[in-house]
Amino acid sequence: MDKSGYTLLPNRQDHKCFGCGPANPMGLQMQFYTNGETVASWVTVPPHLCGWSNLAHGGILFTALDEIMGRSMIYLLQRFVLTKSITIEYRKPVPLGREFKVEGRILEVRSEREASAEGLITNDEGEICTRATGLWATFTSDSARKLGIADEETFRWFEQVIRTKRR
Repeated sequence: MDKSGYTLLPNRQDHKCFGCGPANPMGLQMQFYTNGETVASWVTVPPHLCGWSNLAHGGILFTALDEIMGRSMIYLLQRFVLTKSITIEYRKPVPLGREFKVEGRILEVRSEREASAEGLITNDEGEICTRATGLWATFTSDSARKLGIADEETFRWFEQVIRTKRR
């Protein structure tokens, strides 16, 4: 799938998150790219994450959408986030072993502490397979630090992401 017009965003190499952690060999190992308006990832679901024998499990698709919407919030709003709620619609099956695009965008900034996003999974023909909308609690770095949301290594990574956006 075409990634032209997108720039790779920094990721923590030691992170073990199931969705985006490069250090988790059983996870999706999502990498994130931006075109300045959205954040995208290209994913191929491995066979051990199947639902039916030849289809990606719905929970895996949910995870990919949660990750992309969350990363959209982090990069585009430059805020720490925690998922509050997600609504998902499965429209078309997603086959195993075939790359698909996951893309997220901000729908609305409701207040200083809350925003909504949309995530789409599209196949190589550009058809929407899965769509989700979500609501996130958003935090400044100072608020996130006070609440103990993340460790210091994560805060250093977050600052690197913000510097990437400013360029």
